[in-house]
Amino acid sequence: MLAANVALRAAVHAALKADTALIAVLGGARVHDEVPRDAAFPYVTLGDAVITDISTDDGAVQEHQLVLHAWSRQGGHREAHVIAGALLQALDEAPLAPAGHRLVNLRFAVADIRRESDGRTYHAVLRFRAVTEPLS
Repeated sequence: MLAANVALRAAVHAALKADTALIAVLGGARVHDEVPRDAAFPYVTLGDAVITDISTDDGAVQEHQLVLHAWSRQGGHREAHVIAGALLQALDEAPLAPAGHRLVNLRFAVADIRRESDGRTYHAVLRFRAVTEPLS
């Protein structure tokens, strides 16, 4: 069985690559775990994760803090905000099925959208909280 964090990350990646609204905003399936050197803007990357054991006497439970990044160079914050909205629509309360695990919940926590120091790249950082438990 895959570890919960690996299974959840794979389910998130697959869901984003299959989300037609997000793909339309990005102009293609530009969702990367690792960014190709020649990646075209805009695109989304899967970022860091923090996993916490919150098990109880009833069984093994993990809390996941997931980070997604949206990158844009389309003059101004607008495109970064639109991509962030598409990510929120795609994932908040999404009924994902991570292999070998049950997703108890997946909820949006916070977003930070800013211009990077190069003056032309806009970066949206979205954080989600998920809880998983192994399937019996």
